[in-house]
Amino acid sequence: MKILLVEDHADIAGVIFDYFEILGHTMDHALTGSQGLSLSCDQHYDIIILDVMLPKMDGMTVCKKLREAGVDTPVLMLTAMGENDDIVSGFDHGADDYLVKPFDLKVLEARVNALHRRHSGDVSAKRLTFDELSLDLSSFTASRRGCQFVLNPSMFTLLRLLMSRAPKVVTKEELITALWGDDEPEGNVLRSHVYQLRNLIDKPFEFGYIRTVPKVGYQMVKSEEDAA
Repeated sequence: MKILLVEDHADIAGVIFDYFEILGHTMDHALTGSQGLSLSCDQHYDIIILDVMLPKMDGMTVCKKLREAGVDTPVLMLTAMGENDDIVSGFDHGADDYLVKPFDLKVLEARVNALHRRHSGDVSAKRLTFDELSLDLSSFTASRRGCQFVLNPSMFTLLRLLMSRAPKVVTKEELITALWGDDEPEGNVLRSHVYQLRNLIDKPFEFGYIRTVPKVGYQMVKSEEDAA
């Protein structure tokens, strides 16, 4: 598995990181909530282990923003808070499982494995479809009229969010958060990414699905009449 650990406590992070690496998994580590959000939206992970108490952005907010961005990666929350209301809140924000500190590493491993089994069985072949466009969530590929396109992580994130919300408008702020969290690069980089995505999935065809909503954001439309 490829696992993202979002944990600011160095000792805890080191123990978890080493444990899963020894088991043969590929690990990434984020120290802050905003960094974890950015990595989660920009790369594919099989599991996200997410601490609740994080600097810059707490785990509850990170999880909520991930779900709003269309990221369905299983999230296992870690917290020192074991009250029922806290656990319910975690699930309400989109978490898939919850583990209270302190915990046994073998229990964490078992929970991670169980989440991965369930998720793989449910969504390994899952696709988003919009008219003639299809997005394979497991392979970073899109297809339209028999043409297949390989998407880089940024294009995949944009297209997944636009398709999952279609035909609703997705604001620029939502797209920026999905791509970079709180670390938006300088310049109009979002526009550049949208341009690249349009060139790939729209330009070869007589009709483009991605429409600009001036001063607001973008949306997916099936015809000119559907545009906002």
